[in-house]
Amino acid sequence: MAGHDAVFIGAGINSLAGAALLSRAGWNVCVLEREDVAGGCIRTVEGLTAPGFTHELLAAWHPLWTGGAAYAELKDELDRRGVEYLNTDLPTGSTFPDGRAAFVSTDLAANIAELDGHALGDGAAWESMFNRFMANADLSFGLLSVELWSGGGLDLGRKALHRFGRRGLLEFMGGALSTCRDWLGDTFESEEAHALLAPWVLHTGLGPDQATSGFMTQVIACALQLGGMPVPRGGGIKLVEALTGIVRDAGGEVRTGADVERVLVSGSRATAVRLAGGETIGASRAVIASVTPTQLYGRLLAPGNVPTAVTEAASRYRYGRGEIQIHIAMDELPRWKGPRATELARCPLVHVTTGLDGVSRAVNEAERGLLPGRPTIAVGQPCALDPSRAPDGKWILWLQLQETPRAPIKGDAAGEIDVCDGSWTEELRERYADRIVGLLGESIQNLSSATLARTVLSPVDLERLNMNLVGGDIYGGSCALDQNFLWRPLAAAPGHRTEVDGLFHIGASTHPGPGLGGGSGYLVAKELTKPPVHRRLLARIPGR
Repeated sequence: MAGHDAVFIGAGINSLAGAALLSRAGWNVCVLEREDVAGGCIRTVEGLTAPGFTHELLAAWHPLWTGGAAYAELKDELDRRGVEYLNTDLPTGSTFPDGRAAFVSTDLAANIAELDGHALGDGAAWESMFNRFMANADLSFGLLSVELWSGGGLDLGRKALHRFGRRGLLEFMGGALSTCRDWLGDTFESEEAHALLAPWVLHTGLGPDQATSGFMTQVIACALQLGGMPVPRGGGIKLVEALTGIVRDAGGEVRTGADVERVLVSGSRATAVRLAGGETIGASRAVIASVTPTQLYGRLLAPGNVPTAVTEAASRYRYGRGEIQIHIAMDELPRWKGPRATELARCPLVHVTTGLDGVSRAVNEAERGLLPGRPTIAVGQPCALDPSRAPDGKWILWLQLQETPRAPIKGDAAGEIDVCDGSWTEELRERYADRIVGLLGESIQNLSSATLARTVLSPVDLERLNMNLVGGDIYGGSCALDQNFLWRPLAAAPGHRTEVDGLFHIGASTHPGPGLGGGSGYLVAKELTKPPVHRRLLARIPGR
């Protein structure tokens, strides 16, 4: 039986970040990935639509990664391995079908002027929001970057209590539970400001009428101003190659085509994993599984390894909305509609939306099992940052539809498409993509004439690419409050430690949730490498 200090199940960003950090700490690490490529939702593909075009098949943008703790620790090594991030001062914007548009800049003064241009006073509201958020950024970002079920989480709570007092803390926590709709309505007057920020809540796995969506909207708004919209030159594959290189150069392994079918437990401790072909790989110190709760407790662990209450809770774990992606190769640069077409063309991520109510309506339709009549279209333009992604003079569009129903589909909100038996068939996928492209053509005037080719991925296609994307849910499970923060992934099994000694649970299904931040992998790596308790106590003694 081959043996390592730690074995990771899955090779997504959390596993690769955690494995790289452990490797740098002297651990011998093995990362096992059932697919033929490492990277999880980071998957760069050449020629997906046409020769010469480089597409990000799933995830495309890395602001959570470059703003996170894992990147901060690994940056020097990644730089040496050729990972170069490209960025912009105009990370995002939203446009209405009539051509009106609004933007977020990385400059505070520019954002104040932008929002005041839509409604006098909205600029001051942005400045007040940003300053107030940053005054407590250690708490807000801390909530998303510490192990909540730990001494660090307790320390964060104590800090908040000391700063605010009991009444102030209750007020702060109550504000964090507000909805995006309520927060936007209380803060900004203009439709443009609402349309600029409301679509971003979709990128947190929430809708604008759900608890905590107001808090998450503020987190993203401030993060965009602080960090922009970075992407690695040449595609996410460059980051994946660098992280796997750190592991391999330290003597570890990253293996693809290796499907783990069981975590082996001996004496209540995880000691090894068994692959589908029968090979057993030992783990003397830890097994770290980047999977969904239903996989961990329903497939990887044998019955009886954990309490029945945990396995039953895992069987009830809820998944969120699905997603559709449309990848388009264009023969020329897009000609956006409206007086701010030039800004839209250089903006890496544009939301085409009818505004806050439009986002809310499409979320509601999707969650009721309907194809939305007019969904929010997230339009990624990677060539605005990295022209090498397409031949000279050509362009890529990366379209994301996050208000998509999971199967079975019950109908079409617009009453135009027959959903037949409710399955995501190829025909239904393409017919719905026709609707999206038609709607986007209202904002990009040459979309139809300049399109060379397109590739569409339905929720079913996404799950085939990555089994963690259950039903096309790219966020690892519903991010509703009862499955978030302290309660993620399960109220019966929160945090990253499991009931099995030496077995840790990471990935989008665990805190701090979805996104390419590597947060859960970082937290577990830090837990595994922290000094023993007696050394930490001695370190606190003055003079030592």
